[in-house]
Amino acid sequence: MSTYSVGQIAKMADVNIETLRFYETKGLMPEPKRRESGYRDYGEHDLERMLFIGRAKQLGFTLKEIEELLNLRVDTKTTCADVRLKAETKIKEIEKKIHELVKFKSALQSLAKSCMHGGPATECPILEALHRG
Repeated sequence: MSTYSVGQIAKMADVNIETLRFYETKGLMPEPKRRESGYRDYGEHDLERMLFIGRAKQLGFTLKEIEELLNLRVDTKTTCADVRLKAETKIKEIEKKIHELVKFKSALQSLAKSCMHGGPATECPILEALHRG
């Protein structure tokens, strides 16, 4: 079985060492075994877990949600339907964010069009709109 140093596993999982240590303090990653020298010693299971966390983050899951997914993964009572529900909930959250972002974009486009490109910043309609609320 392969073992990895903290630097090696961080590089393979495409995270920095501080992130890996942060995940350990948050309980997402188990405390690794230690070599006689005191250095952390990670195994294949740790690498797989780090990669799982990374892929879940790429899909927009929060660290709390990732912890829940990790717990579902090891719970023998969990069904695929339980995991699907988590995914569908995340999809709804993403759709809500997209809707909000589209509104923000539209508002900013309107403000940008109102700017005449010249004159002092004290007369800028964008800054004025932000000031007024």
